[in-house]
Amino acid sequence: MLTLGVNIDHVATVRQARRTTEPDPVAAAVLAELGGADGITVHLREDRRHIQERDVRCLRQTVQTHLNLEMAATPEMLAIALEIHPDYVTLVPEKRQEITTEGGLDVVTSQTQLTQIVQELQSQAIPVSLFIDPEPEQIRASQQTTAQWIELHTGTYALTKQEHDRHRELERLTVGAKLAQELGLRVNAGHGLTYQNVYPVACISGMEELNIGHSIISRAVLVGLTQAVRDMKRAMKGEV
Repeated sequence: MLTLGVNIDHVATVRQARRTTEPDPVAAAVLAELGGADGITVHLREDRRHIQERDVRCLRQTVQTHLNLEMAATPEMLAIALEIHPDYVTLVPEKRQEITTEGGLDVVTSQTQLTQIVQELQSQAIPVSLFIDPEPEQIRASQQTTAQWIELHTGTYALTKQEHDRHRELERLTVGAKLAQELGLRVNAGHGLTYQNVYPVACISGMEELNIGHSIISRAVLVGLTQAVRDMKRAMKGEV
């Protein structure tokens, strides 16, 4: 059954804007789980622009579903992940100047480095997912790293305005998911998904989890986080 991972980074974004103690991402995780979240996702960035190490440590102690730690493939982040031991890690590209993640990892050109990190994490029973664009060469390279999952980058699909272009991007995601499963990879997806565009992605055969943050947190400002998560679960079923 398709599950929902709720990314709570932007709860911390609001907190860090004033360098205060609220809103608390840990409290947000509790409310998200009460609303039906199947997992909690956080991205510990190298510049610590939102989520902090303390948040991740507290979340590790309080999350009742599963904790997905998004992180760059660096020695610093590897050490943190090995210490905190999240339920799984998603390796993502990271540039300090970007507003949000702009695309998938280039696994093809970084395969040796990524393989080392993947194998070190998985040797400590921390499964790894690679955040990639739905390109066959990236999917095949991901399988070669021995990562158990990929997370397909849905940002291009989400930002496409023209209907025929959106259908083309959805087909890329569908074909990519099928290839990944044929190669023995498990498939998640995320980035830019909203209440309006999530259902077609949710219908892709074999999709296991969608990781969604900004749209849910935006709605939560108006209706509360628990309700916003419930609404997204309904949207994933095509009920809104």
